Amino acid sequence: MTTTSTKGPAAPPEQTGSPVLRRPHDERRLPWFHLVLTGLAGLLVAVALLAIFDSLSIPAAILLGFVLHLAFGYLYSRIREGRRWATDRLMTLVVIGAFAIAMFPLVSLLWAVIGRGLTRVLAAAPSPFAFWTTDMSGIIGGAEAGGVVHATIGTLLITLWASIISIPIGLFTAIFLVEYADQGWRRVLGQGVTFLVDVMTGIPSIVAGLFGLALFIAFMPDQSVRMGIMGAVALSLLMIPTVVRSSEEMLRLVPMDLREASYALGVPKWLTIVKVVLRTAIAGLTTGITLAIARVIGETAPLLLTVGMVTSVNWNMFDGRMATLPTFINQQYRAGSANCMNDTVTNPVTQEVYACSITTNIDRAWAAAFTLIVIVMVLNIVARLVSYYFSPKLTR
Repeated sequence: MTTTSTKGPAAPPEQTGSPVLRRPHDERRLPWFHLVLTGLAGLLVAVALLAIFDSLSIPAAILLGFVLHLAFGYLYSRIREGRRWATDRLMTLVVIGAFAIAMFPLVSLLWAVIGRGLTRVLAAAPSPFAFWTTDMSGIIGGAEAGGVVHATIGTLLITLWASIISIPIGLFTAIFLVEYADQGWRRVLGQGVTFLVDVMTGIPSIVAGLFGLALFIAFMPDQSVRMGIMGAVALSLLMIPTVVRSSEEMLRLVPMDLREASYALGVPKWLTIVKVVLRTAIAGLTTGITLAIARVIGETAPLLLTVGMVTSVNWNMFDGRMATLPTFINQQYRAGSANCMNDTVTNPVTQEVYACSITTNIDRAWAAAFTLIVIVMVLNIVARLVSYYFSPKLTR
């Protein structure tokens, strides 16, 4: 004997006895454009107040307008929505304001460098982007010519050699601190290494430059010697602490279960570190190494002491001075406005005639700064690609 039961439509909450949650009338949520209106009201009031006191400026209007926006937004929301949602609105505005304050220096810096540097790169003589393919050989006075190919090559070579020195040392040190410095004398040694790494993190860059200079001068008879490898050694002192600390944190994030599973299969410790730990943390390690490179690629003080400055390309890291982008920027900016006695300037080497510009030195400095930012951006893109293609893929 079978029985069938039919179920009708579900009864409304009132009939089933379940409580009905209703929002009070004084807590109605307002549309987003109400905050825009209170922001405009705060900005207009700020402009009016600053105009009355004859202190009107864009930064002052934005700052005072934001403060008034907080007050107006909170009071308006308190009246229309209630205390709870008004507090939520206030905290939301504070967080957004903090984010805007943090982004303002970055955006303004990029705007200034791109606006002034890219203009010089595109307007370079004799053709666009010639600034990236020519050097400063024979460029004198206010000649509207010259480029940074020699400084770009020097920066890339010195940074490459600094990375070759720093990355293995920093990575192996991080592996020792995480995987081996767990007990006994190795733990004591690890604590000492950690302390020294923390101290090195705060070393001024000029001290690293002095160390690199003194190290090579102590073994060479010529006290005036300057080489690219000296700059690489100086920069490596600044890179190693960053690589160690970032790599150490990334290795500690690898779950211990992965190591234990590898040990349970009979895999030795060194192979577990290579195949499991490093591969799992490859994304974070790549990011940390990229940050270390970006940390030193724009350093000026160590390179001024160790590599000097030249006007042509030097590919030899172990012989002669070498130009870099930071030193090139410093040199051009210190040169200041050019003295244009005539409308043209003749290159004494190639006998080419260039137009004379009073602001050409400052323009070259901005263009070199733009070039340095482009290099850092390219390095970050490469690091992202390495992290994407070599990091372990998650599967369901």
